[in-house]
Amino acid sequence: MSEPTLSSQLGVFLSRLSFNDLSESQIEKLKIYFLDWLGSAIAGQSGEPVRIILEVIRDLGGRPESTIIANQSYGNCLLAALANGASSHMVEMDDLHRESILHPATAIIPAVLALAERQKASGADLLLALAVGYEAAIRIAIGAGPSHYRFWHTTATCGTFGAAAGASRLLGLNAEQTVSAYGSAGTQAGGLWEFLTNNAMSKQLHPGKAALNGLLSALLAQRGFTGARKILEGEKGFFKATSGDVDPAKCLADLGKTFFFERNSLKYHASCGHTHSAIDATLQATGGVVLDADSVETVTVAVYQGALDLLAGVEPTNPYLAKFNLPFCIASALMFGHAELADFSTERIRDPRIARMMQKIELRSDPELTTMYPRKWPARVEIVKQNGERLTGSVTYPKGDPENPLSEAEVVAKFKSLTRGLIADEWADTLCERALSVDRLSDVSTFFNR
Repeated sequence: MSEPTLSSQLGVFLSRLSFNDLSESQIEKLKIYFLDWLGSAIAGQSGEPVRIILEVIRDLGGRPESTIIANQSYGNCLLAALANGASSHMVEMDDLHRESILHPATAIIPAVLALAERQKASGADLLLALAVGYEAAIRIAIGAGPSHYRFWHTTATCGTFGAAAGASRLLGLNAEQTVSAYGSAGTQAGGLWEFLTNNAMSKQLHPGKAALNGLLSALLAQRGFTGARKILEGEKGFFKATSGDVDPAKCLADLGKTFFFERNSLKYHASCGHTHSAIDATLQATGGVVLDADSVETVTVAVYQGALDLLAGVEPTNPYLAKFNLPFCIASALMFGHAELADFSTERIRDPRIARMMQKIELRSDPELTTMYPRKWPARVEIVKQNGERLTGSVTYPKGDPENPLSEAEVVAKFKSLTRGLIADEWADTLCERALSVDRLSDVSTFFNR
């Protein structure tokens, strides 16, 4: 290999990483990530975007080699990755990584799982590929900088690199082939935020295509298909094309010493991750005691500017957009003590009590909180009641962050809550057991066997 590039340095390290290089704690976390993702993939099966994608896949046909989770059918690995990426991003309960502003699982796991089934890989190989995919995507997203997120959905763009990296490791590609896979991934990476303005279905397409494109990139590289060696830092590469505050050194910072995937967050609330600190600060302020609109004078919510850049202007005209409307999420926390899946319904949106509470909520950008972002996603809430009483809450790490993690039992409970009514309770128990022991599975293609 000629002069080192960002891709080659990442490629060399990640292509040589072995399962034995991972600590027991890291392996346990990867299994938890897999189970957490699986719950979201099942929960998203009835979404309209997913239904349409499944119809297209059915019409395309192809060799049945990988599981399509939403309808328990089989398709070729690329189309299975597309479908599973889409369904796992449907209910907004998939994981996220704060500093990279990325949902890793929804783009990376579908690609790696589909390929692992096709290859009849072991569970240990699956987890290693997940570690590689997460690490590549997170590091590249951090290098791209927060300004990338202004226009580009990082899950769609950087998730493509992660899918390519994980698939490359599972295929056993060497460093040079892995660099080519990155090059092909980067030239396909895309995903713009404009869909939020009119609730287009692109958000589910984004991780599905990231998974498909990343997997395709690795399969092409395996056959000798070449890609740009400087796809990240080149003059016409990914960083310069998509960001204004690039820091390439962050891609390689402490490589081999620190694994960024360990700082992953799992969602506790069924809404956009940028709402979670504010929801928890609200619950902290109220102590979980529900309030009605008539008892509240004002609610002031202070957040970092990045949250408002994405969420401001999103109207809760349907249940999905309500997940991105901060006043709706805060009103739900105030009036019901939570922001669960059932809170995001057409009935709730039309509830005049919710509307009255939302009118009392003021959002503010706080410069101090903004300086903490994206390493931290903090929020402060002040509630003034009609009787003059003031309630305050301040949260830096919402429930589910690595500093305030969900326990294994809580992740299992989340899985069963997401899948209840969609699969039998006995099957849910079996899937939990298999996911949490997947490192002992000799053939991933048997994972969904009944």
